[in-house]
Amino acid sequence: MPTDRYVLGPVIGRGGMADVHRATDRLLHREVAVKVLRPTSTSETERARFAGEARTLAVLNHPGLVTLLDAGFDDDQPFLVMELIEGPTLARRIQEDGPMPPAEVAVIGAQLADALACAHAAGIVHRDVKPSNILVRADGSAVLTDFGIARLLDSADQHTNPGDTIGSPAYLSPEQVTGAAPTPAVDVYSLGLVLLEALTGLRSYSGPPIEAALARLTTPPVIPGSLEVFWRDLLTRMTRREPTERPSAREVLATLDGTASERTAVLVPRLDEARLPRRQRWGALVGAAAVLAVILGGAGLVLTGPDKVAAGTPALPTGAASLTPTPTPTRSRSPKPAPRRTYSTPVMLTGHGRKHGPDAGKQGKQKKHGH
Repeated sequence: MPTDRYVLGPVIGRGGMADVHRATDRLLHREVAVKVLRPTSTSETERARFAGEARTLAVLNHPGLVTLLDAGFDDDQPFLVMELIEGPTLARRIQEDGPMPPAEVAVIGAQLADALACAHAAGIVHRDVKPSNILVRADGSAVLTDFGIARLLDSADQHTNPGDTIGSPAYLSPEQVTGAAPTPAVDVYSLGLVLLEALTGLRSYSGPPIEAALARLTTPPVIPGSLEVFWRDLLTRMTRREPTERPSAREVLATLDGTASERTAVLVPRLDEARLPRRQRWGALVGAAAVLAVILGGAGLVLTGPDKVAAGTPALPTGAASLTPTPTPTRSRSPKPAPRRTYSTPVMLTGHGRKHGPDAGKQGKQKKHGH
């Protein structure tokens, strides 16, 4: 048990080398999430990554990033204490509800882009942005978790071997697959795949880990024509093969904030998987994967499962850490301009002539008294 201060409850999440418990802070009388390295995780690399996650979280402060409350050792086992979040992962949300409304995806995307821009400004690359590492509160605000394999760009101690591939196969950037040094562009690529999955309900690169990882080297993700031009353009730029051709996280934020002009996004309620040429695409990828596996054999591509590569750490589950999201401003009789960003899900209106999209929330709030 991590000291006498924290009383561990049930396990609410498991990963490659640690478990996350719901726990009670007996000193401050509050519920928290405690991440404990398993006794079986005895390698120096795993312990170094765990300690590195604590140091990374300690320098970050953003509503969209998991917040570290405490850290320590108990019987030589390291643990982290984070604020408990009551909410599902984005992965679970998509699995249970299917495609999400474009306006809601725009809000979540803006929050995550802002969080990544904060991390990148501190010289930190997450390297494992994926739906299961994103928690969604009841109010719709999103929190990025699990910095266990994050990389500090100017640090010589990376806890990985040169050429190793670290991350989750379905969301890796092309340069991660080939073992190139990660830059902030890898997070932008992964975020693009996450937003595409949220809009369509379909994972862009599925299948066995090796096939999923290698597929992006020969085939770009399929972006359905049913998406409005705004989304097709943004997602195409975010998932370009060359890192230098992708927008920065700050540029993605500016686009999703809708500061340039009003955009709309229209998507059918659920895409029929048959509409995407996946069977033809995967048939070609099987042959390409065999060739690329030989070519990249010396690049150190090591996959350990469908979600993790090279002993990554677990995503924080339905309980994790974050700051309290910015409240939605109230409106008076003479409404003043709303803040540039608010972390709340826009009201979705249906019916003839009403809009959907990143700015639909503004219209919705004018039509209704309250949110």
